[in-house]
Amino acid sequence: MKTRDINREIIRFVQGDIPVESRPFASLAERLNLSEKEIVERIRDLRDQGVIRRFAAILRHYNAGFKVNAMVAWKVAVADADRVGTIMAGFDEVSHCYLREVPAEFGYNLFSMIHARSTEQINTLLEELAFRTGISDYMIIKSIRELKKVSMEYV
Repeated sequence: MKTRDINREIIRFVQGDIPVESRPFASLAERLNLSEKEIVERIRDLRDQGVIRRFAAILRHYNAGFKVNAMVAWKVAVADADRVGTIMAGFDEVSHCYLREVPAEFGYNLFSMIHARSTEQINTLLEELAFRTGISDYMIIKSIRELKKVSMEYV
């Protein structure tokens, strides 16, 4: 099997649900005719090359008690977006922060996703974000129901 194909199989494996066991890479190593050490080294190499951003467990935030979330759209001058985005990204409760192209009449161009245990925590956090960024013009878009949520698989 070519290196490219082996790496593709490794990426496919680590994108999915890795078994919670003492030797999670054993079955993959056997299938690819590699040692477990070689699998781990290849994962490290793919991370070092920037192909894999990070290797971590994924928390189901709702099951962990973070039952309230909100998408917040902020009206931010494009020239100020990097500063504001950096401040927002520094908050653990902010999982996503994107500058988006929007219709001029809408104007709310920076979107953040915020997670908390209660509506009160969301409101307190929004006050803090507004204070720290100096941005007071924002719109809260609350989630009503999750219709689809999957992790992307790229290979």
